[in-house]
Amino acid sequence: MGKTSLMTRILARAQAQNERTVYLDLSTVERSIISDLDKLLRWFCVMVGRQLQLKNQLQEYWDTEILGSNDNCTVYFEEYLLAQFETPLVLGIDNADRLFPYVEVVEDCLGMLRSWHEKGKISPRWKQLRLVLAHSTECYIPLDMNQSPFNAGVPVELQEFDSQQVYTLARLQGLNWTAFEVRDFMQIVGGHPYLVGLGLYEVGTGKMSLDQLLQKASTEEGIYSHHLRRHLEVLQQSSDLTQAYKKVVESSVPLALDPMQIYKLHSMGLVQQSDNSVMPRCNMYREYFSRVLSV
Repeated sequence: MGKTSLMTRILARAQAQNERTVYLDLSTVERSIISDLDKLLRWFCVMVGRQLQLKNQLQEYWDTEILGSNDNCTVYFEEYLLAQFETPLVLGIDNADRLFPYVEVVEDCLGMLRSWHEKGKISPRWKQLRLVLAHSTECYIPLDMNQSPFNAGVPVELQEFDSQQVYTLARLQGLNWTAFEVRDFMQIVGGHPYLVGLGLYEVGTGKMSLDQLLQKASTEEGIYSHHLRRHLEVLQQSSDLTQAYKKVVESSVPLALDPMQIYKLHSMGLVQQSDNSVMPRCNMYREYFSRVLSV
């Protein structure tokens, strides 16, 4: 949906205001590190320090005999990393959902970030830290509302492009599309930023025509095949959710589902809501999942 692009713009704005910025992408962290809380938080401290051009002082601050990993990480930030500067630090953590599969790690790590947010309400030093977390909504984790950082601060849910925005983007790609061509394109992919951007790029660079894109969009040969298979893999992890979505794509009218099924399918971006009912987010999803879920 463009989460990384949005975070990049946020950090660029912070830099323009003479604030320090750090960008961490959790998708690049090795499994052996991200699945171990102590290793992850050590990595976290080292990477932030490196981007701030500070010397690694973990040996001096990390007390394994008395303090736990969360406390050690918090002390390192409070007494060392945040103490080196008077200007705010904007810390962007991208792909935070990479933590979600690791139950032993995710609660403690995200709970620590939430505690830092709370500290910022009363501590001048912690007030200097501004956290920006980007995460996919495709994964679900049962977090205590008082531990989750996702119900604190300001949530930003990325919206779809409208037809005028798609028309403008097409022009920027050198495509002199009519309103009818924009309509045909959006009937297949909707206003989903990733799907729109990929489609405009492929057509704009001459790799295919709009007609070819539309004809192959929902097929294994189309440019969206990887995106579609990834959603299929997530769906197939739950037979109940698979059957629920099969009913949605086969229905010609919005369909009422269990509230949790609606929440999960909407979080995955597979449906659009109409009151208490849902329908496929775009025709490409209807065509593709009608075929693969009927096998």
